[in-house]
Amino acid sequence: MQRKIRVLVGKPGLDGHDRGAKVVAAALRDAGMEVIYTGLHQTPAQIVEAAAQEDVDVVALSILSGAHMTLFPEVMKLMRARGIGDRLLTGGGIIPPEDMGTLAGLGVGRLFGPGASTQDIAEYIRTWFAGTHGGAGAAPARKAARAAAKRAAKPKRAAKSAAKAAPKRSRAAAKSARKSGRKRR
Repeated sequence: MQRKIRVLVGKPGLDGHDRGAKVVAAALRDAGMEVIYTGLHQTPAQIVEAAAQEDVDVVALSILSGAHMTLFPEVMKLMRARGIGDRLLTGGGIIPPEDMGTLAGLGVGRLFGPGASTQDIAEYIRTWFAGTHGGAGAAPARKAARAAAKRAAKPKRAAKSAAKAAPKRSRAAAKSARKSGRKRR
């Protein structure tokens, strides 16, 4: 079974314009990806923490404020420090082509400007994922391990049923036990 690519869409800094980020998030969701949108006014640290907690494959930043030369490198540095530097850091906004080249040299993925096709964005992410994980259907080992740990941590149905089937004490029996100092079983 093919798993969905997990993408976190972040809106770092003081920029209050998120229409483009919401359009991209909806398009990626419609393209079959699982999308987490962090909302406006997030710090790089908040975005990276959310990316780590959500175990995403891709962090996509939307930056219209002109702070891209500060925010992308900061997010990249924090991702590496948090141990998720192998994930794709991409995004878009008002970013001059020469800055896109500089950021690419730092390890940032492809960046998209205004009017970019959402289909191109989705295809870029799919291509990156397939190249990184050996095919679109290959689930990384970290996901499989996490899923196994979750299954192991869930209580078994039989234990739940047994707990529900245990007889409940009547009010009178509970009151009597409290008066006599016996512990409730």
